[in-house]
Amino acid sequence: MHRRVILAGLGLAAPTLIGLRPGLAQPRNASWPRALTMGTAAPGGTYALYGPAWGQLAQEATGVNISYRTTQGPNQNIVLVQRKEVELGMVTMGVALQAWNGTGPWTQGNKFQDIRAVFPMYDTPFHGIALKSSGISKHADLAGKNVGVGPRGGTPGTYYPLMLDHLGYKPSAIRFGSASDMAGQLQDRLLDAFVFASGVPVPAFSELEVQADVNYLDFTADEIRKLTEKYPEMAQGQLPMGTYRKQAEPLDIVGMYNFAIAHKSLPDDLVYEITKSVLGQNARLKNAISAASETVAANWNKNTFLPFHPGAARYLREVGQPVPDMMVRGA
Repeated sequence: MHRRVILAGLGLAAPTLIGLRPGLAQPRNASWPRALTMGTAAPGGTYALYGPAWGQLAQEATGVNISYRTTQGPNQNIVLVQRKEVELGMVTMGVALQAWNGTGPWTQGNKFQDIRAVFPMYDTPFHGIALKSSGISKHADLAGKNVGVGPRGGTPGTYYPLMLDHLGYKPSAIRFGSASDMAGQLQDRLLDAFVFASGVPVPAFSELEVQADVNYLDFTADEIRKLTEKYPEMAQGQLPMGTYRKQAEPLDIVGMYNFAIAHKSLPDDLVYEITKSVLGQNARLKNAISAASETVAANWNKNTFLPFHPGAARYLREVGQPVPDMMVRGA
């Protein structure tokens, strides 16, 4: 198995600031915690770069040290925030909806309702990649194939097996692992295809297309209709030309929006400053990661059910976003 490194030249710049050691943290408010931990995701996905990028902005603004915990993705981030093993995390709204209502096998019937929305991040498109030599060019070709779907606790690991089953495409095997590992297994021909959902361009996809000839897998109009009818948390979209260097045409996709979350117990004024530091410095965030072009206050309404933290709602309202009282809940 080859080990590969995601480079800034692939369109994603690794954060450059180093977090302060907790002992050196100097919070702007003495009542705030000296340190927070953020749940991110496995290497090769967008969370692994996006999280430290916005965490640095928040740390600068608050003086609170922010460290990062590698996780399986949104599912585990929700569990960890609920338990206060981490205070900050990132989720897709489909997984968050399952958590809030206690649906989906991974919740085991438990409702995770101590999480609060902080700010909108970006859309997560579902799409796939295969080596051109495999002959796989569409999702229907995945029937009878060995398919990677990313970490078991991530959004694609949760949804893609259900999506393929609903469409009637039965892989011979579904494999779980980090995006970097999935890409390595695909290039080593241990996988026939790798389907994923993350901010675009997906770092692991961008790296693969530099090293091999690839096909990108999107969805037909009929597949999109079936998926959006089955999963109302999904919406139709398109990845334009230029998203990837080797894509042959715009890619028709279904997607889910991502939001940053926090535990309900974090101080209102701290969450206000965190929200302001991120949404108020979009240009800096985009310099670190291109997916942040969608990290703007106006996208708050991509969340229709998860209560906002009062500190986050305060900032959103200050910049003219009409967050209703019914969408705000404190501790």
